[in-house]
Amino acid sequence: MSPLDLFIEAGNLKKLPRTGWLLRGVSNPESIADHSYRVALITLFLADELKAKGVEIDVERALKIALLHDLAEARVTDIPLTAQYYLDKGRAEKKAAMELFIKTPNPKEYFRLWREYEEGLSLEGRLVKFADKLEMLIQALEYEKAGFRNLDEFWGTLDSLRESEFYEHFRELVEELAELRKQNC
Repeated sequence: MSPLDLFIEAGNLKKLPRTGWLLRGVSNPESIADHSYRVALITLFLADELKAKGVEIDVERALKIALLHDLAEARVTDIPLTAQYYLDKGRAEKKAAMELFIKTPNPKEYFRLWREYEEGLSLEGRLVKFADKLEMLIQALEYEKAGFRNLDEFWGTLDSLRESEFYEHFRELVEELAELRKQNC
């Protein structure tokens, strides 16, 4: 696989829907690429804010992780939670990530960055995980505003955000999102 092959394969992310939304009746849901773009954007702004607050964080590293965090789904797709019970999603994504990164200029670095997200091995990886959950809830709010219901289970993620090491820094953001949801329901 050449880098061009990787770029073409990554295009699958633009075509693959986020299946959790499909299973909840959302017609024409966001693609994995749509989700990943906003995760990267959220990561940029949150990392910059942390840095401005004196937190030692590598913004470039966080952005790299955000851009890579869902790349394996170009091969394994977005496996919904209901299916994950029966499958070893982590193992499948690890294998896909290794195969995708092998022909890149620096496969070990890219795989290490991907693992930092998957396993929460760095501050940057954990920030991207926080941004990923935040993005999902923003999307849930948008779908609810558009009239889709039956999305309550996604909102359990608020507890995870509140328990995060980043909550003290982004409390207002998280609580504003929770308040917008209350107003919408």
